Amino acid sequence: MRHPTDTKRGQTRFGRLRFLYVGTGKFEEDLKYYRDRLGFEVVWNKKAFGARVAALRVGEGPLWLLADHRPAGSCMPIFEVIDLDEALHELKGRGAEPERGPFEIPNGPCCVFKDPSGNEFAVFEDVRPNVFEEE
Repeated sequence: MRHPTDTKRGQTRFGRLRFLYVGTGKFEEDLKYYRDRLGFEVVWNKKAFGARVAALRVGEGPLWLLADHRPAGSCMPIFEVIDLDEALHELKGRGAEPERGPFEIPNGPCCVFKDPSGNEFAVFEDVRPNVFEEE
């Protein structure tokens, strides 16, 4: 298995996919749907800075972050990198400029990118891995 910092032509320093950041226009209804109908486990549910975000465990993959400040129907994958500055340097060298960031998310510094079609993805460095203990 390759380490995220080992790169070859065509590869970047993306680590694992940690979060799927899913937008909602009906936070409470959607949260009940995922929790009660689909059986997703609520890891945490927070309200801060005028936004509601809940982390849901779907299975062995990334946490599903249900967020009322993201547009409904959107899903942004968020990848962990070992060193954000190094990852940004490499991505910029490949012609990818961040749309936003760096800015702080609960786990640490983060940057958002867009592909030519407008799909967003983000990279972050996990400097606070235990910021939200499971409720």
